[in-house]
Amino acid sequence: MPDLELRRIHAFVSEFARRQAGLTLPFPGGFAVRDDVFAHSRGNNQVVVDGAVDPAALPALAEEALGDLPYRLISVLDDATGAACAEPLARAGYEHSTCLIMLHSGPAPAPGAGQREAEVVDLDDLRGPLTRNWHDFLPDAGEEVVSHLVERREIRRRGAGVVHFIGSRAEDGEVASWADLYMDPASGTAQIEDLVTSEDHVRRGHGDAVLATALRMSVAAGCGTRFLIAEAEDWPRHWYARRGFRAVGRTHSFERV
Repeated sequence: MPDLELRRIHAFVSEFARRQAGLTLPFPGGFAVRDDVFAHSRGNNQVVVDGAVDPAALPALAEEALGDLPYRLISVLDDATGAACAEPLARAGYEHSTCLIMLHSGPAPAPGAGQREAEVVDLDDLRGPLTRNWHDFLPDAGEEVVSHLVERREIRRRGAGVVHFIGSRAEDGEVASWADLYMDPASGTAQIEDLVTSEDHVRRGHGDAVLATALRMSVAAGCGTRFLIAEAEDWPRHWYARRGFRAVGRTHSFERV
């Protein structure tokens, strides 16, 4: 079953990238996605490898697809393929990082008395907190870069059959923590993505409220495969593990600036 679920997850991630893209450029073993409206967003302008590929050919493929941009990003969904690509891409000047595909098992957290509640919100609710968060994370980024990173969230709505932005509000009504929820009830697959809590509101239960709400909505939609992607070397993977997620695979990212 883990292998079956991993293949389902790979297919979901690949299809999401295709569906939200402004332009898709196929090649043997994968495709490139482009969106000139959000040219500063690496996630919207990258090469995705989702099949058998010649690792030595990837640098040239990335140059052809992304040559007019000041960065290159290559995402490899399969762990073994990513490992095979590491050496030729390192020679081409790419930095390598890995992420864990983490699968949720067990029941969704039940709502309890005294616990915070989260809800579906709009991009209008998120725009202010997202803008401040990106300025804090990328203090040298200009307004246009931050605008692209904020506004790109809207086109994620076309990436899956059901897309929700979920937020937990602080006492003043502003969204304190948020995440995306992408669902394909037909295949029973749901992804929770970009869970962030504003620095002023950490350790107050907002992140737990968002995650629990996303899991309950996934279960209610019939999604038995519930996953997220976390950086392999960062602390959130431990936070997710304590909440019922376990690593079932790895993805690889190669970036050059």
